Amino acid sequence: MQINKPTDITNTKEWKKLQKHFSTISKGLSKNLSLRELFNKNPNRAKEFSYSVGDLYIDLSKNLITDETVGLLTNLAEKCDLKSAIHSQFFGDHINVTEDRAVLHTALRRKDTDILEVDGQNVVADVREVLFKMYEFADKVRSGEWSGITGKKIQTVVNIGIGGSDLGPVMVYEALKPYADAGIAARFVSNIDPSDFYEKTSDLDPETTLFIICSKTFTTLETLTNARIAKKWLLDKLNAKGITDNAESVRKHFVAVSTALDLVSEFGIDPKNAFGFWNWVGGRYSVDSAVGLSLALTLGPRNFENFLSGFRDVDNYFYNTDLKENVVVIMAMLNIWYVNFFGAATHAVLPYCQYLHRFPAYLQQLTMESNGKSVRWDSSPVLTDTGEVFWGEAGTNGQHAFYQLIHQGTRLIPTDFIAVANPPHPIKDDVDGKQKDVHELFLANFFAQTKALAFGKTADEVRAEGTSEKIVPARVFAGNRPSTSIMSAELTPAFVGNLIALYEQITFVQGIIWGVDSFDQWGVELGKQLALQIEPAISSDNDALQTQDSSTQNLINFYRQNRK
Repeated sequence: MQINKPTDITNTKEWKKLQKHFSTISKGLSKNLSLRELFNKNPNRAKEFSYSVGDLYIDLSKNLITDETVGLLTNLAEKCDLKSAIHSQFFGDHINVTEDRAVLHTALRRKDTDILEVDGQNVVADVREVLFKMYEFADKVRSGEWSGITGKKIQTVVNIGIGGSDLGPVMVYEALKPYADAGIAARFVSNIDPSDFYEKTSDLDPETTLFIICSKTFTTLETLTNARIAKKWLLDKLNAKGITDNAESVRKHFVAVSTALDLVSEFGIDPKNAFGFWNWVGGRYSVDSAVGLSLALTLGPRNFENFLSGFRDVDNYFYNTDLKENVVVIMAMLNIWYVNFFGAATHAVLPYCQYLHRFPAYLQQLTMESNGKSVRWDSSPVLTDTGEVFWGEAGTNGQHAFYQLIHQGTRLIPTDFIAVANPPHPIKDDVDGKQKDVHELFLANFFAQTKALAFGKTADEVRAEGTSEKIVPARVFAGNRPSTSIMSAELTPAFVGNLIALYEQITFVQGIIWGVDSFDQWGVELGKQLALQIEPAISSDNDALQTQDSSTQNLINFYRQNRK
């Protein structure tokens, strides 16, 4: 079924019951409904609010909720016909309303035996055909059967893309570096600041470098600019070595992720070495498509398949689990709870795993590009605040930077903590003749931070430490700062797939509740259009090309005066 007119959520009895419940909760937070009291009253609270999905263990017990809260939130989800919307997403209805498109990134990770017909086409068969082509190519590159023009084995893959064609692959590559087992490293160029290309290529050998140009239309301004720069870099370097067959050099050192085969060919890439994807795959949802070619090359087909299986486990759980027991739905509704009732404007994601250091940046595009909207899918104004600013930093680095604001600031900041029980590289530290597991010290911080945020420290507890009365208030921690803990046994490809799918579906649910189209991104277009109009005014001294606003012109004038 198609998604119909969005629900006017603020006029529903479910919303009004939540408002009344919030009034009770917020008044009681410093009294009998504090997290301390909730845990004291229910010794089983942690178990009752913990869930398993895929390889993830998720503890929601340190959130500002009761059983009644969860019931009211999921009632609102039911009122918004979430179950039907989930079905529409999985089976190809055109829920991307403004672009009249299906939203089928879940088809990218379906089993190869599945059949899903959309507009008369079995999209799963299409996906598996591209995956097979990717894996075949990856095996050739990893084995050395595919080599550079001089016969040397490829040692570095440089992915050139932007947005979803960059943030997904670079995040997953950084997360799964321990699985890169073929002696092939990956680098990623996205920014058209020349410094980005220089830093990523200045120490590379052109004979052992393979470029992936990742652009569905092969027209993306930033990507094609960097692609031309890469071609010139390669040919200049090879020509300097006496290798002058430029056409063959490009064919051996460039491949594409694109469906615009005519433009790919015009660039000099053999269309046989182009890997396609479909308009029902949004950029920020595309890392498990051909956009992940750099991952198949560096991590290998088997690990890429395990990565896809992680997505699939969460998808299946999300689709098949009742809304009231569905941790994906509950986490999404918790975000609604904090944004629309507590007034939270930001959401911190804090991985206690260095390999996940790019995960918060990845989530910024996924969540903020998806739900940063001020109109609903029927073009009417939104009825509530939408979206959150997602941000974060890995591990103890963040503790020494911004945790002060989370613990004792005046703003409520919901936080997600992520950790693995077994690190890829365990290390022992010799302290006073005793061997200590460094990862246990690391995780002690993970456990301690969520405890401190939830339970705080009272004035009496501070006084009991002998603190001067004058500074007691400065050392009090109010507590009741909500957090979610996500753990896994190990950092594996499946675990990373689990994480991505979890937040994809959380984002989807929030969009349904708010009534926004989570799959378009018109907000990124205006600045790009204006850049094309302004660029001639920058590069020319012709006054006729001056911009209309004095501020922009003033800045352009400063540039002209100082350019060399």
